Amino acid sequence: MIKTSFLTFALFAVANGCVAQNSLSVDVTNPNNIEMSNTPIVISLKNYPLTTSSIVTCNGVEIPSQVDDLDGDGNNDEICFMTDIKAKGEKIFKILLDNKSDQKQYKNLTFAELLLRNPKVKEKNKHDLYLSQIAATDEMKDQYHLLHHHGVAFENELICMRFYFDERQTLDLYGKFHKGLELKDTQFYTSKEQKLNGYGDDILWVGNTFGFGALRGWNGSASTMMSDVKSRGQRIVCYGPVRTIVELTDNGWRYKEGQPRISLTERYTLYANHRDVDVEAWTNRDSKNMEFSTGLINMKNSLEYSDHNGLRGLWGTDWPAGNDTINWKRETIGMGIYIPQNYRIKELPADKDNYGYVIRMVDGKLNYKITYSSADESFGYHDSKSWFEYLKEWKKNINLRPIIKIKRG
Repeated sequence: MIKTSFLTFALFAVANGCVAQNSLSVDVTNPNNIEMSNTPIVISLKNYPLTTSSIVTCNGVEIPSQVDDLDGDGNNDEICFMTDIKAKGEKIFKILLDNKSDQKQYKNLTFAELLLRNPKVKEKNKHDLYLSQIAATDEMKDQYHLLHHHGVAFENELICMRFYFDERQTLDLYGKFHKGLELKDTQFYTSKEQKLNGYGDDILWVGNTFGFGALRGWNGSASTMMSDVKSRGQRIVCYGPVRTIVELTDNGWRYKEGQPRISLTERYTLYANHRDVDVEAWTNRDSKNMEFSTGLINMKNSLEYSDHNGLRGLWGTDWPAGNDTINWKRETIGMGIYIPQNYRIKELPADKDNYGYVIRMVDGKLNYKITYSSADESFGYHDSKSWFEYLKEWKKNINLRPIIKIKRG
């Protein structure tokens, strides 16, 4: 079954700003000989910039959807919903867009949080200074300890991770035993009582490695971090029943000595019921001669898989808290990364820290995907063989698309 697919389609219609509601019909056809499950359908609202809410139905049954403002200008840019489509099957969706009502609240299957540290709160999972975005200038030397759980975090019912608010910008992983949203309860710092009740916990020690697919610079011979920046930011773009998106920004980054400073934006998208994350990045300057790097941590004694054509993975076991072997148990994790050919310059030999790649932007953008599984999961993968087989299927299905036709009414 196809687990991952990303679709964006423009609505070819002229919106009347005086009309409160617009009706659309969306025909979704699966041309493949395999069922497509949990498939995101993402539709541009370019021609409907005043849209504030959506109702999506199929055969008279309402399904969850969300409208998202991606650039923060106060206008929603996309509508997103999910569907399953049988092999060679077809579905017709009716969409009602409104510009006066608030979006209907469905059960959230994703969540994101950005928290300031609150020195008055002693319990590590009770912090309460919630933010939607933050930026810190280079005058703040210890950005890492400014935020609770060290940076923005997001999750769906399968996976959860945080993004370090420092020059590493590493993705650190949380493992779950059972499906469900846990981040608001544990805040990445699971209490002993929560552990007894089946909550998950931090499962990875990252140090200065790539961790889980962090984007870094490349100086021609080695990976470089985002150390020399004028300001660093993090932002929650959205979370809801369908997807969550967070962004990282490095404004005035000295990408390479002797070169002008650039501004880099990274966007991470996680869909409901997916265990993979879409990574996008772009800069404010011509990037055709720039090189970047990414990859996966080389966990101690990990097994590596590579098809030497953009897909790389590992299965490894290590202590998640460095030298603390008293309060933590060893964690086993499977990770994977897929770099499409046009963004890939070369696969780097494994070293003691990483399984890496040198990569580039194409037409000013960079895209790749990352995925992981914790062996703690009651619903996931528990050995290297099954994990590597999943990675092969994951890559095979990434580029499969349904056919979408959109019309008014």
